[in-house]
Amino acid sequence: MLNVDIALRVGSFDLEIAFAIDRELLVLFGPSGSGKSMTLGAIAGLRTPQRGRIEVGERVVFDSATGLNLPPQRRNVGYVVQQLALFPHLDVARNIAYGLGGLSRAARRQRVEELLALLKLDGLAGRMPAQLSGGQQQRVALARALARPTDVLLLDEPFSALDEALRADLRIELLRLRQELALPVVFVTHDLREAHLLGDRIAVLDQGRVLQFGPREEVFRTPTSRRVAELTGAQNIFRGRAFNGRLEAGGLPLRANLPDAIAGDIEIAIRAELCNLRRLDPDSELPENCYVARVTANLAFGSMHLLRLEPEGHGVPIEIEIAARPYEVLGVHSQDRWVVELPADDLYVFAASPEEAAPLR
Repeated sequence: MLNVDIALRVGSFDLEIAFAIDRELLVLFGPSGSGKSMTLGAIAGLRTPQRGRIEVGERVVFDSATGLNLPPQRRNVGYVVQQLALFPHLDVARNIAYGLGGLSRAARRQRVEELLALLKLDGLAGRMPAQLSGGQQQRVALARALARPTDVLLLDEPFSALDEALRADLRIELLRLRQELALPVVFVTHDLREAHLLGDRIAVLDQGRVLQFGPREEVFRTPTSRRVAELTGAQNIFRGRAFNGRLEAGGLPLRANLPDAIAGDIEIAIRAELCNLRRLDPDSELPENCYVARVTANLAFGSMHLLRLEPEGHGVPIEIEIAARPYEVLGVHSQDRWVVELPADDLYVFAASPEEAAPLR
């Protein structure tokens, strides 16, 4: 268990964050400067909050009300920072064993061997950090963080300096490791794909505040504000109006799952990969949530295509992401006039606030 409820001020920056997780992987997701790394520092004991309480496992490690503030070495926290800070003059085994001075030589050797096997570093005990690949260095850093008794593992963008192939391999390794260790993991990233792949829960941070916290799919599929929708990659956000349980945007009637009692100006968002191109006659009567639009831009990104479309009449400008195979099957390259569908279950609807309101489309 990890339970955090703190307020921390550093210079002019205020962080207020609260969450609780069990044996889960929590992703702290948000832009640079939102307070993600500061949160990890407070959990690890490297920063002291002005107010609040932190519980790690079954122990309280910080409580401003009682003055309790355990030092980092007594918190049972494993911490891997972005700059791995391996000791260049120590081989892999001695890097992992650093900090195990309270154990006998035999116990240290046994613990190092256990971690070499766990992190798939067998045969590398005698190598120096400079002789390792980036992925191997990451595994050594993880092993060192886990060498001492660990009740929670903190990972601060540990894969950001690696190429994509290595990052993909290490993400899979982390998922395997989490299952074997069965402890809370807090993972900092600003990579959307990484957050979606790894997180059991997501906390979206911005300017020192948690905008939304919950299960991964809930956060990605039902953002509670325009800002959360933007940060979690909803490319299409537009203004609309709700009245009498109905919804309209750009003159187009829409059906969606409206929040209770919402009315008036609203924000509507939909992810680009959830919009559909339909093989329908554009000049016929169209089903609900469909309208006619023309492709104005067609951008290829490896196995994906990003289409930008403008409505011919009622409707909204939209971006659609489509994989290469359906792109070929539909013959998108040879046609620029399409029926666009905005599926009702994939439309996110939330009340518009003046400072967040997009131009009416």
